[in-house]
Amino acid sequence: MFARIARHLQTRRGWRAGATSLGLGALAALALPPLHFVPVLLFALPGLMVLIAARASFRGAVWMGFWWGMGFHLVGLYWITEAILIEAGRFWWLVPIAVPALSAVLALFIALPAGLAWRARPGWPRIAGFAGAFVLGEMLRGVVLTGFPWNPLGSVWAFGALFLQPAAWVGVFGLSLMTLLLALAPLAGRRAMIGAAAALAVWAAAGAARLLPEEPQPRNPLVIVQGNIPQDRKWDRDALAEHFRRYLTLTAQFVRELGPDAVVIWPETASPYQLDGDILVRQMIAAASGGRAVLAGAVRFDAQDRPRNSLIALVGDGPPAALYDKAHLVPFGEFQPSWARVGVQLVPGEGFAPGPGPATLRIPGVPPVGPSICYEAIFSGHVVDAADRPEWMVNITNDAWFGTSAGPYQHLAAARLRAVEEGLPLARAANTGISAVFDARGRTVARLGIGQTGVIVAPLPGPLPPTPFSRTGNWGVMILTLALAVWGVLRIKS
Repeated sequence: MFARIARHLQTRRGWRAGATSLGLGALAALALPPLHFVPVLLFALPGLMVLIAARASFRGAVWMGFWWGMGFHLVGLYWITEAILIEAGRFWWLVPIAVPALSAVLALFIALPAGLAWRARPGWPRIAGFAGAFVLGEMLRGVVLTGFPWNPLGSVWAFGALFLQPAAWVGVFGLSLMTLLLALAPLAGRRAMIGAAAALAVWAAAGAARLLPEEPQPRNPLVIVQGNIPQDRKWDRDALAEHFRRYLTLTAQFVRELGPDAVVIWPETASPYQLDGDILVRQMIAAASGGRAVLAGAVRFDAQDRPRNSLIALVGDGPPAALYDKAHLVPFGEFQPSWARVGVQLVPGEGFAPGPGPATLRIPGVPPVGPSICYEAIFSGHVVDAADRPEWMVNITNDAWFGTSAGPYQHLAAARLRAVEEGLPLARAANTGISAVFDARGRTVARLGIGQTGVIVAPLPGPLPPTPFSRTGNWGVMILTLALAVWGVLRIKS
């Protein structure tokens, strides 16, 4: 059947070839969260390679990669429009522009690997060269222009913990490489197909074996509060006190039966008031929590009166026990990048000032914790202070911007992968969901879905010893993918 489809794809020319590649990219996006239709990659990726091989020039192959990337990102990132519509009165003109423009930029990171594949010999040189260059492109878009490594191909496996386990060695980009090699193996013949099936079975068996050992002893009880405040009402001045009372009430309701070592977690910007400077607000939180540790998201102002998107740790009603300022800010959302002054910024004024980067917070009565805020969870290898390893991670976020779209599910998958990579449990508090607790192997301990108002009460899982990935980061995969790409370049077709 595939042979017949391949022959048909080879005949596509001109705009029909571009439209077919666009459709194949869109099809591949169905493998991403929340659908996880992973088998579509067995058609979408080989189909792209067939289209590439049928081009008469390097330029034609590059265009096939570009259109495939456009389809993939248009479908994968459609949810960005949800955030724009919340501010439709200011940014209505961006609705037809934003997602296509961003998709076009991201598609460039697939276009060049497609050109490389066209130059390489058919079979494994073409497969390996394309896969290596594709993953290098994923890694590169994590750093270019402040980075946007959203939806790496390896995240398609985040529907469960089983297939995520190799991330403890090779990270999400290693999963991307494995996924590409398996999906493209049919192009190398029947033996390669059998080998790919065997490799997938070994992958699953190895994952199951890693999930067998008992988990480390649970630590402090966690109380994750999901206030479920709609974004279009979040900063309504008349409703701020009501929103704050909701968090206080939910906190007080669920800490009553817990010991003094419980840790309360509120999402990003959950408090509409400044926690570092308002003692009355801190007293109210201390009364609701019974003096237990509270990790709360709030905007604060530094000594230079610059706003910062922060996680503030409180114990009792005293001054903050610890502070963390978001370091990796969202371009056009939280700050105006110097490389593109286009007048689009959701945070008013000069935007947020960035913090110094990954840190480990030491809070009385709480195991050392590595915080991240929202967008920072998508940056593989950049969520933990390697010089001061924490015992767990917390990610606070406000995904209300994206409604009930695919965005919150994709964001959750990224956070889950960070737990496996680092070998550390992760607690996630999201304003409108999805809040969750993952153990150090990425298994779901507790979860509260989108659009629900409620609280997760769950034990904090224990940490694992440092994983190979936590020691080396993405360097090993970078070297391997570079070697594969170079090998593809050197094995030029005759």
